[in-house]
Amino acid sequence: AGRGGDTRREPLREGTGELEIGRWLMLFGALLLAVGALFYLGGRWLHLGRLPGDFVWQHGSFTLYAPLASSLLLSLLLTLLLNLFLGRR
Repeated sequence: AGRGGDTRREPLREGTGELEIGRWLMLFGALLLAVGALFYLGGRWLHLGRLPGDFVWQHGSFTLYAPLASSLLLSLLLTLLLNLFLGRR
């Protein structure tokens, strides 16, 4: 590759690495948006963090927070969303 050569690039085609990375980035962005909305609205309507099964132990100045029920609910919702959008191929 010398200087002053042809700098034109071929258009992106289906199955190339650039398109695949772009798709994954868009999927990751949509997933982050969905999780952010879930946390934002979850405190209001889903009561995430205050469900039965979310444990808080306090002993003096030490507090241990274990959101087991909220974690299970988020895991179930994300599993359903990913299966809906990605599907089985």
